[in-house]
Amino acid sequence: MSLVLYGHPFSSYTQKVLIALYENATAFEFRLIAPETPAFVGQWLQHWPLAKFPLLLDGDRSVVETSIIIEYLQLQHPGHVRLIPEAPMQALDVRFMDRFFDLHVMSPVQHAVLGAMSGEDRKRDEARAFAEQKLELAYAWVETQLPGRHWACGDAFSLADCAAAPALFYADWTHRISDAYPLLQGYRARLLQRPAFARAVEEARSHRHLFPLGAPDRD
Repeated sequence: MSLVLYGHPFSSYTQKVLIALYENATAFEFRLIAPETPAFVGQWLQHWPLAKFPLLLDGDRSVVETSIIIEYLQLQHPGHVRLIPEAPMQALDVRFMDRFFDLHVMSPVQHAVLGAMSGEDRKRDEARAFAEQKLELAYAWVETQLPGRHWACGDAFSLADCAAAPALFYADWTHRISDAYPLLQGYRARLLQRPAFARAVEEARSHRHLFPLGAPDRD
């Protein structure tokens, strides 16, 4: 049985896994989780009642949580791009940066998004201000890590970049990465030029109206 991925193309975490799949040209079937696909929604919830996506189905095995999915793909469906280094300490650095982008970049964006979705001006403004404060701290720290690096952890594209691409994509929409962080601006631009992520961005383009903070007319 081929791999099946349940998710939504505009979801940052779905994109994170799509990047890994596209990097290695891994064959899979995509099943959209949306109101217009109730059968897929039912299948997804049957496999993962906690109702979080993406979900990878490999035969009878369900795999959840994006970092775990990508590591599983490397173990069970390896390709020419190794996204987690073989050397333990290098792998540790990659896993750390993966967690950094998920927890300290994407999480504040999600906080702002949920505030906007509340429909209450006060909650929207408070959530946006909180996210901007957290993102500014994250931007400043990442800027200090990027000198001499082409990708998040050096010369090789990795799991960390799979996390960084959608996180920084939506973070810049939420709180613009200023000219005070030229290395981070350049890194985000390189991620957008990476074919695997460029494909994910293009596939999600028609869904930009879903971004409750208002998708800017760029990227």
